[in-house]
Amino acid sequence: MSEQSQVRDRILAAATELGVGASIRDVCAAAGVTPPTVYHYFGDKNGLLDAVAAAGFERYLAEKRDLAPSSDPVEDLRRGWDGHVEFGLRNPAIYGLMYGGRTKPHPSMAQGQRILQQRMTRIDEAGLLTMPVDDAVQTVHAATVGTTILLIANPTGPGMDRLSERTREAVLSSILVTSKAESDLAAAANHLLVLLARTAEAQLTPGELAILRELLVSLGNSRATG
Repeated sequence: MSEQSQVRDRILAAATELGVGASIRDVCAAAGVTPPTVYHYFGDKNGLLDAVAAAGFERYLAEKRDLAPSSDPVEDLRRGWDGHVEFGLRNPAIYGLMYGGRTKPHPSMAQGQRILQQRMTRIDEAGLLTMPVDDAVQTVHAATVGTTILLIANPTGPGMDRLSERTREAVLSSILVTSKAESDLAAAANHLLVLLARTAEAQLTPGELAILRELLVSLGNSRATG
């Protein structure tokens, strides 16, 4: 490794350890360099923080890629959730730079979401999603990041014990069908029931509506018995 690379890595390590609130002067003192050296490699403080976040995403994505797919895509999603939270708790300062306090997502975040989308697509292909893949991806991403940030900020507070597990299962119950036996027809019937309840004018007589609702309820209940 060249001397220049060593200096750059030392600055990155110091900024990572100190976190987003550190000043350039603090980073320089920790890395044993002068401010012009930081500006030479990173331009300004925002450039330095972006570089720290990028290095964090490299480590995070390497861990994600090491998780080979199993035969159960839902369990793979659980493993992905747990791995994300564990990474944040192991690296709270760098996680804050990756996900917290940014005006726009870091470009590397899209790579992590692509991995999540691949896993969600497998679940969808198994007929186990209650919503479009993109909606499920954003739901899980938002919940995982929010849970991790809360645990970093207050890991021992009231209600924080097993928070990740509880939130994970609540989110999964909202995006997954209740059992593998639930058919597409049953899911569609329940969705149509919701739409009927929200529609003021269904262009059907009361008798027709009653018959339709009875049929839809019967089809929707087939997920519990089919």
